[in-house]
Parts: sequence; structure tokens; C-alpha cells
Amino acid sequence: MKIIVPMAGRGSRLRPHTLTIPKPLIPIAGKPIVHRLVEDIAKVINQPIDEVAFIIHESFGATVEKDLLAIATKIGAKGTIYYQNEALGTGHAIMCAKDSLSGPAVIAYADTLIRADFELDATADSVIWVKQVDQPEAFGVVNLNANGEIVELVEKPKEFVSDLAVIGIYYFKDIAVLKSELQAVLDNNIIHGGEYQINDGIKQMMAKGMRFVPGKVDEWMDCGNKDVTVDTNNRMLGFLHNDGEHLVDYDVKIENATIIPPCYIGEDVVLVNATVGPNVSLGKGCHVVNSTIKNSLIQTHVHIKNANLDHAMIGNHVNYNGEFTSVSLGDYSTME
Repeated sequence: MKIIVPMAGRGSRLRPHTLTIPKPLIPIAGKPIVHRLVEDIAKVINQPIDEVAFIIHESFGATVEKDLLAIATKIGAKGTIYYQNEALGTGHAIMCAKDSLSGPAVIAYADTLIRADFELDATADSVIWVKQVDQPEAFGVVNLNANGEIVELVEKPKEFVSDLAVIGIYYFKDIAVLKSELQAVLDNNIIHGGEYQINDGIKQMMAKGMRFVPGKVDEWMDCGNKDVTVDTNNRMLGFLHNDGEHLVDYDVKIENATIIPPCYIGEDVVLVNATVGPNVSLGKGCHVVNSTIKNSLIQTHVHIKNANLDHAMIGNHVNYNGEFTSVSLGDYSTME
């Protein structure tokens, strides 16, 4: 089994945080989004992963590539890096990894997190992972036949089709079939919205009678902008806390401070005259003094003083001393 992860976009809606780090490497509850995604998919698949192929922009650099390859190694898989240097769509991104498109594979876009517990239907030609939503008109949805099989993909339907939204994770029994159909999309210059789309390859597979079924996830968490990313961090902390996962480093230094779970507290964190939590992630090397923080995502080596933060997102190596509340600060910022 392979996992193919298109992630070449920088994530403009999450600026300033994505000016210095690609969105999929933003930590959620102490672990990068893409790292959690790959691990969660591996759990659902419940079979050995041979390769994880990451499709990135060449500008991400050697450090990012090293971090991604380490994610693959951690789950016992080979890591491969491919480049998509032009934003030409989902279908084009997948074809940038064409040398890895053979055998059973999962494609997963790296700006989302899931919680799922279902048996993968390995007899189907493809499984499209979906989540029941309240406002299906805002999403791409699947249309099912009487046997519960997917017979159509409908983008933002004006009239009700179903309430099962496509979340951007797909299983293919033989991804070489999708590769062939996407090659035809490229060769025939089939473009929608100015881009080559994965859906055009999938529709060709459906037209040839291939069997598609839904895989329903329990939770679908977005990381599109600051507000939803902070909310996703909150929700993930709650899930991990309920799972019994230990989230607070044993060596955290506390002086007249309180931690209200669920929280992730990394190593070398110092808390003085502070209340932290609930729903706070504090990365490695953070110092919090004379402050209260809740519902916030704080990355590494951040120094916070005299603050009352709620629904804040702060990058790496930030110095913050002030009275603002719902802030969004990128790396190496200083507010005093």
C-alpha cells in the first residue's frame, strides 16, 4: 500500500504562519498536520505501508524534505519526494508522482485531519472518504445508488443530492488506472476552473463501470485558516486526551502555575504565575509568565508575558508582551 500526499500549496489563507513554513507542517497538538494525517490513514488502512510519496513545491527546501522523509520512515515506509512547481490543479499534482502510481494506494490532501474507524472495502475499485455535513451545497458531494455505491460526483449542488461531502482522501485498488485516466485528461487538455482536476479522472473510471463506494469518517477537521486551525487544535487535544494519550512533558517547569487539560505541553517549557488551558498547545522551549492562555495554538520557543490570550495562534521564536487577546503572529515576531 502507498500513500500519495499532494501538498505543494503554501496555504495563503493561513498567512502569516505559512510565510515561513508550509501549511501541512504546522503543528496540531504538538505534531505536524501531515504527520498526523499519514499516521491516521495508516491506522484505518491497517496494513503495511510500503511508500509515502510527498508532492511539494521545490522552494520548500532540504529541511522540509528531510522532515517529510522522516514521517515515512517512522511508519516503516519508503519516503519519496516529487515536485509540483506550478499550481495546475489536483490532477496535475497527482501526475507529478507518476513514477509511484502503481498498485493499491491512498491519495490524501494534506490540509485536513480525520478521526475514522471503518473497514476498507478492498473489493471496490475505489473508496472515496466522505463526511456527513449540514450544508452540502457548500461542498463537493457524492450521489449514491440503491446499493450504496457512488455513481456521481457533484460540486456544490444547488439542489439536494446527498449530505455526504468529499473530504479529499481516496483509496484506489490499482492507482495505475487513475494514472491512465489522468494522463488522458492532460493529453486532451481537459480543464475546469483553469486546472486539471482529479474528478475528471474519477468520472472516466465511473463511466467505464468501475465500482466506487463511500468510506465514512467520524470527524473531519480543516486547517484552512487561523480560526479553523485553532479550532482543530482544540478538538484534536480533546480526542487525544480522551484516548488517554500523555500530552504534557514530564520535565515542564512550573512555578505558581496551573495547567487545565486538555493541553499539549512540549519539552523545556517554563510556566511562571500562569494559567494554561483548556485547549492549549505550547511547543518546545516556550516561556509563559504572568499570563493566562486558553484555546490557543503556540508553536516553539515563544516567550509570552503579561498576556490574556484566547483563540490565539502564534508561530515560532516570537516575543509577546501585551494586552491583545485573539492574535495571529507569524515566526520571529516581536510585540512589546
